[in-house]
Amino acid sequence: MKTIKILLTLAVLCLVTASAVIYSGIFPIAADEPHSKFTYWILEQARERSISRASADIKVPELGSADMLLSGGADYNDMCSSCHLKPGQSESDMTIGLYPKPPNLSLAEHKEKHGEEGDETIEAQKMFWTIKHGIKASGMPAWGLTHDDGRIWAMVSFIKKMPELTEDQYQVLTARE
Repeated sequence: MKTIKILLTLAVLCLVTASAVIYSGIFPIAADEPHSKFTYWILEQARERSISRASADIKVPELGSADMLLSGGADYNDMCSSCHLKPGQSESDMTIGLYPKPPNLSLAEHKEKHGEEGDETIEAQKMFWTIKHGIKASGMPAWGLTHDDGRIWAMVSFIKKMPELTEDQYQVLTARE
């Protein structure tokens, strides 16, 4: 019984402390002030674990068709490139002002690792889920509210190919007819 009282007291103390921090306004929420390393780690772990769990059962279609690549390229250019950049671009007005900074999807280090069997499928599942559902409080919108799954898979197809593209190839693949 004494252990339960101690645990209950600690729980109430944690709740009061958390409430005091929240209501005091001392927790910084400005996009130009980075999180502490601990806060960033917690948010990163929560995001990665949540996306992995939510995307695990998504069936990945064949992503290599030229039509899919062209369709996805045009949508990427219109909807994603201001944050996730284009080949040859290292920053934009959007990337400078966003925190956390969105990944530059045109760089080779963001291309999937093909070390273990299944990695490519897992990465495609995660990309699809992220594009479709977005990420709260990050600037990443939920494109599934306005785009069907086919268009989202086309963007996944393009994003997977983008690190291999030159600036000229990017221009050709993202032009609207």
